[in-house]
Amino acid sequence: MDLHNLKPAEGSKHNDYRRGRGHASGNGKTAGYGHKGQKARSGAPRPGFEGGQMPLYRRLPKRGFTCYNTKDIVAVNIKSLERFEDGAVVDEQALLESRAVSKIGDGVKIIGNADLSKKLTVKVTAFSAAAKEKIEAAGGTAETIG
Repeated sequence: MDLHNLKPAEGSKHNDYRRGRGHASGNGKTAGYGHKGQKARSGAPRPGFEGGQMPLYRRLPKRGFTCYNTKDIVAVNIKSLERFEDGAVVDEQALLESRAVSKIGDGVKIIGNADLSKKLTVKVTAFSAAAKEKIEAAGGTAETIG
């Protein structure tokens, strides 16, 4: 037996829904709220309340802008397409299975920072102008989906 194997005995742990159901429940009487005070009463302050002091989340400055309408497009260098066989059809699922990308997100964009020597049919969300040019120069086709 090691420390990382230790577990409490079966049935010895109590659930939180048993609070305030007598001493036998293991959390009776004050139900874990202690004696008196603001946090023992109903209508206790919300999380983050600091007793009237300006709370931390309001003391810190707001920075930048977060666009809620943004898309998570994964960029893939054209060099990653070299792992496919000549004449293969490369789509987002094939990129995921070959581990060229770890996730697809909202789409995949091929960028052309290298050269391509294989004739491939590539079907993804977007292409950079250079990537599309290099795929077609190698004899393949670049098809935009969705």
